[in-house]
Amino acid sequence: MRIAMVSEHASPLAVIGGVDAGGQNVHVAALAAELAARGHDVTVFTRRDDPRSPDRVAAPGGYAVEHVPAGPPSDVPKDELLPYMDGFGDWLTRRWSAERFDVAHAHFWMSGLAATRAGRATGVPVVQTFHALGVVKKRHQGAKDTSPPDRVALESQLCRRVDHVVATCTDEVAELSALGLRPGRATIVPCGVDLRAFRPRLAPPRPRERQRLLAVGRLVERKGLADAVDALAELPDAELVIAGGPPADGLSVDPEAQRLLARARANGTAERVRLLGRVGREEIPELFGTADVVLAVPWYEPFGIVPVEAMACARPVVGTAVGGLLDTVLPGVTGELVPPHRPDLIARVLRELLADPRRCAAYGASGLERARHLYGWDRVARDTERVYARVAAAVPTEASR
Repeated sequence: MRIAMVSEHASPLAVIGGVDAGGQNVHVAALAAELAARGHDVTVFTRRDDPRSPDRVAAPGGYAVEHVPAGPPSDVPKDELLPYMDGFGDWLTRRWSAERFDVAHAHFWMSGLAATRAGRATGVPVVQTFHALGVVKKRHQGAKDTSPPDRVALESQLCRRVDHVVATCTDEVAELSALGLRPGRATIVPCGVDLRAFRPRLAPPRPRERQRLLAVGRLVERKGLADAVDALAELPDAELVIAGGPPADGLSVDPEAQRLLARARANGTAERVRLLGRVGREEIPELFGTADVVLAVPWYEPFGIVPVEAMACARPVVGTAVGGLLDTVLPGVTGELVPPHRPDLIARVLRELLADPRRCAAYGASGLERARHLYGWDRVARDTERVYARVAAAVPTEASR
C-alpha cells in the first residue's frame, strides 16, 4: 500500500525530550519504519518548523518525510497550531490529488482535521490515532489546560468523520465512546517497543549504598514526578534518578526542573534526587539496567511507552492506574499500580517491593515476557496494516463508481 501518515507537530525526525517531542514522535517513526520494512511505501507529512528544512527527506528507516508549509516556519507550541490546519489540509489535498495514496493515518486530533479535509476532497480514507484526548486533559488540568477551547467538540466530530480509529488502549475506547464513537469503529493497537534496543542489560557495577528508582520522560507537571519526590521522603535508603527534559546545562532555567528540586529541598531529599536532563534514546536501555524499580506515575497518560520499555529491559514497574498503564502493567505480575496523586501509596508499595529482591526479579522476568509477546513493533505494524487493508478495501474503486 501507499500510506500517508500525518503528524502535524510530532516529526519523526525531531530530537526527543522537549515539551512537545515525546512518545508520539517515537511512535510515528517506528511505525513508519516497520511498515516500510514490510514493503509499503510510506510518507510522513509533518509541519515545516524550520525554513532550512528540505521539502522531502529520506529517513533512515526507509520512509520519506515531507515538510508541509502551514503557518510560520518556526517552532510553534502544538496548542497554537489549530489556525493553520485548514492550510495544512489544503496542501495535502493538492498533494494527494497529484499522487494517489491508499490510506492516510492521522496522528493527534489536529492531524485528523487536516487529513479528513484532504481525504474528503480526494477520496483517501482516513484512520485516526488520537494519542491524547482533550476531554481527559481538561479533566485533569482544568484551568491549566492550554488546548484550544473547541478541542473536545472537534475530537467528537472526528469520531464521526474518520473511517476508523486505532486506539492505543482500552481506556481510550471508553472515552471515545462517550464522545460519540459508534461501536465497531475502533480497533485497539498498542504502542510498540524496539525489542532489539530495549532488552535486559548487565548493569555496570556500582556501590549499593542506595537502591535506585528511575523515572524517564518529559519534565511536565502531569508526569507526576513531584509525587515521586514526595514518596522518596519515606524511603531513606533509596535515590531517585530522573532522565528527561532539556539538556543538562538547561536544567537551571527549566521551570519544572527547578520546581522538582525545590520540592526535594523542602522535604529533605535533595541529596538523593538527581536530574540527568535529556538522555539519548540509545542510552536509555542501559540506564534502565541500573534501576531497581522504574517509576511511571503520571496523573493521566494516553498510553505511556516508558513502562513497556522498562518491561522489555526486565525491570519491575510501579505506575499509576491511568490510561494505557491499566493495560500494560499487570499488578502482582509485572509491577504494581496505585491511584494518581498518592505519594503515600507510592512509598508504601516501593518499600515492600524494594525489600523483596526475588519479587523484583519475578516482576522483571514476567514483564520481559509480556513485552516480547505483545509490544514488539513487528506485531504492532502487522495489526495496524490489517486495519489499513480493511479500510482501503471498503473504499469504492474508480471502476465501481
